[in-house]
Amino acid sequence: MEYRMMEKLGVKTSLLGFGCMRFPTTADGEIDEARAEKMIDTAIAAGVNYIDTAYPYHNGKSEPFVGKVLSKYPRDSYYVATKLPVWLVKSVEDAERIFNEQLEHLRTDHIDFYLLHAMNRGRFDELVKQGIIEWAEAKQKEGKVRNLGFSFHDNYEAFEHIITYRNWDFCQIQLNYMDTEIQAGLKGYQLAEKLGVPMVIMEPIKGGSLTTFAKDITDMFTAERPDMSVASWALRYVASMPNIKVVLSGMSSEDNVADNLKTFENFEPLSEKEQQVVADVVKAVKARVKNGCTGCRYCMPCPFGVDIPRNFHLWNEHAMYGNDGAAKWNYFHEMKEESRADQCKKCGACEKVCPQAIKIRDNLAQVALDMNALK
Repeated sequence: MEYRMMEKLGVKTSLLGFGCMRFPTTADGEIDEARAEKMIDTAIAAGVNYIDTAYPYHNGKSEPFVGKVLSKYPRDSYYVATKLPVWLVKSVEDAERIFNEQLEHLRTDHIDFYLLHAMNRGRFDELVKQGIIEWAEAKQKEGKVRNLGFSFHDNYEAFEHIITYRNWDFCQIQLNYMDTEIQAGLKGYQLAEKLGVPMVIMEPIKGGSLTTFAKDITDMFTAERPDMSVASWALRYVASMPNIKVVLSGMSSEDNVADNLKTFENFEPLSEKEQQVVADVVKAVKARVKNGCTGCRYCMPCPFGVDIPRNFHLWNEHAMYGNDGAAKWNYFHEMKEESRADQCKKCGACEKVCPQAIKIRDNLAQVALDMNALK
């Protein structure tokens, strides 16, 4: 297993971290505990020592399950990471209550890596007002939190504001080869590296989108490395950056575990030639985008309630990644019926203000056809 030293903390972590958000589930939606426990055991036996969970994962069932599994192992043989669900915190008392629940769930007297969960600018500023930062720092002084950080979902400016607010022990961002300019992005990586803040990476395979492509895209990878899975390229892309100390993978099957262990047991950073392959793939995938919607939302609100940017986002994502299942779910289940493309009345108000001069009415009609074809 490849390990990385967090010099700032004097901690050596496995480069592969086990993400506990996507365990296999039973028919009734509960964690398939027998399978999931064997998966964790397999990963730990192979040298994985960083286990990442959170208060809301699996409807609150992830932490207690992880605590039960890890209780079999010596406490000093692994690092457990979990997160304060800041959207549920309105006071220091709320934070204290939830934190004590988490210690109980995880059957431990301390959390190795504790994160303020899903930070954006508004949430962070509210935590500062509530005194939650000082509360967390006090927990660290007590030894109940060993390393204090945050996970992040906002733009680069918000990331810069948060990471420079105090001397963080570590931080966690979303990063993959398709999204280098989204959220904190590569600029965020570079800033953290400059500040000496070790990084943990989530969504390295973009929620599974970077595991399967159309054959011509897949062939670009396999022509160079027929021995490596498509997913391994995405993991190796982020793991090739020296200030990335842990790459999280939300493993949902035994095959995921086996493939990830293959990638990290004999880890190879991307060569210069392989970096060019990734760049070529990114170019080829982005060329499949259906239209140039930037999500600026100048077209909103639609007089009839259609969420124009969201429809185009789903449409473009489906074109790039061929993620039929995800596209179908997001369109027909996650999106309200009145927000869908087929509710467009073709009034044209949106087209008058679109800075990209997109033929929105025609494109929405095509979105409706393409999404309905997935039924």
